[in-house]
Amino acid sequence: MDATSPFGDSAAATLSVLVFLAAGMLAFAVMIGARARNAVRRRAARVAPEQDFGGSSHGLHQSGLEAVRKLVDRATKYYSAVDSKDMKVLRRRLVQAGIYNTHAAAYFFLARTGLAIGLAVTSLFVVSLLALEAKASFWLFVTTAGLCGYLAPGLYLDRRIKVRRQEHQTGFPDFMDLLVVCADAGLAMEAALERVARELGDSHRSLAANIHIANLEIRAGRTLTDALDHLADRLGLEEARSFANLIQQSDELGSSISSALRVYSDDMRHKRMSRAEEKAYSLPAKLAVPMMVCIFPVLFIVILTPVIVRLATGNW
Repeated sequence: MDATSPFGDSAAATLSVLVFLAAGMLAFAVMIGARARNAVRRRAARVAPEQDFGGSSHGLHQSGLEAVRKLVDRATKYYSAVDSKDMKVLRRRLVQAGIYNTHAAAYFFLARTGLAIGLAVTSLFVVSLLALEAKASFWLFVTTAGLCGYLAPGLYLDRRIKVRRQEHQTGFPDFMDLLVVCADAGLAMEAALERVARELGDSHRSLAANIHIANLEIRAGRTLTDALDHLADRLGLEEARSFANLIQQSDELGSSISSALRVYSDDMRHKRMSRAEEKAYSLPAKLAVPMMVCIFPVLFIVILTPVIVRLATGNW
């Protein structure tokens, strides 16, 4: 019995060592497999970062963005091929509003369609919650909501064009004054436009950006007359159109551009002063209604209240 006990202890120890080695090798194999899998995932993420291998919500988000991008690309391709009169007017309005993106027309039509459908469906649910299905104003309310959504992008575009046009109209006399100074200093028209664009960058950014675009067109090989015509189209001002015609006529007739610019600059300053005086003269007429509605009733109450109190109490 004592002779067999060492053998039994040796067999148990050997079995324990074998189990330990098997468990260690299994754990080592699992670790190597996990590291290899993580390395493959990292490489795949670098090759295709937009693909989600985990099936999480991030993958759904990327898929949605990809679908929207494809929709915008198809809409852009379709509306870029259309060369109708209405499409040209829309492109000109987008440029005047300061939207130079190549997908702007597609975004405009998608926003118009999405807002029309979205507001119509939202109004449908609201009317259903208010239990107004049986009334005659049900479809009128839904149609009005869809029509408002359809017209909202156009109204926003008109508002943006109006704001930018007022900004351009305010800064155009300053542009002409600086241009006269540059012309008197002996600069060519291209160099003068570049210098004026830098000077107007802080006070009139939109006007400076459009002048810079005109400079880039001239550098690309377009003539000065064509670049100024495009500048007038982007600004949407009659003053800019007259300035382009002035430069063209001075170039064709060979007259002095500096003298023509000086006369035109004086005219621009007089026009700006006339607009300021017109607004100042129209101010009393505009204040008449607020004064009648807000101020005069208060004055009547303050003046007549003591009289009414004395009449009511009989205390003269």
